[in-house]
Amino acid sequence: MIEYDAGACENLENAKDLEWLETNSLGGYASSTITGLNTRRYHALLMAAVNPPAGRAALLSKLEETLIVDGASFDISVNRYWGDSGSVIHPQGHLLQTGFRLDPWPVFTWRAGNVELEKEICMIDGENTVVVRYRVIERPPDCRDLRLRIRPLVSYRDYHSLTRENASIDGTFSESPGTISIRPYPDLPGLHFSHDAESVSATGYWYRNFEYEAERE
Repeated sequence: MIEYDAGACENLENAKDLEWLETNSLGGYASSTITGLNTRRYHALLMAAVNPPAGRAALLSKLEETLIVDGASFDISVNRYWGDSGSVIHPQGHLLQTGFRLDPWPVFTWRAGNVELEKEICMIDGENTVVVRYRVIERPPDCRDLRLRIRPLVSYRDYHSLTRENASIDGTFSESPGTISIRPYPDLPGLHFSHDAESVSATGYWYRNFEYEAERE
């Protein structure tokens, strides 16, 4: 088992170079760093083998997660943006991260508001499917309201390319009990989210100026 503690996760200068990879035997994969900070255009939560083995598309870049404890919000994801003043890290979930391990797949842990949350990522062999499971490890007895808000960052691009804001994207989705389906562009396959969420909100935003440090170098 490979394992890193809170100190290793807080040090982004080193953590950005510590990468993990989950594959599905089709040419698809999930990959990022130990903090979830994507540093390459080739990092994605679901890099699907749409034309196996070499034809890959980044369908789902990552999940933006916010843990809400009795009304207080804690962002646990990490991104690097490029702005007028240079490079900016936002949110800074790595400061709440207590560890990362490969056991046998990637497992992340955070502590926020005296709640300890665990996240596991696993690829299904032989399918373009990624499983993300969240589990509350510790919750204080006086915690009355505990929620997790998840925003999927959908990229839908060839894995060598980058996505920019455009008017041709189809932002609609279809919903059935426990499933949401989208297909932003007709030349790529649909993306289906199976979930047990309490509610789903239809919002859509462009996230601009992501900086992938390895690409810049």
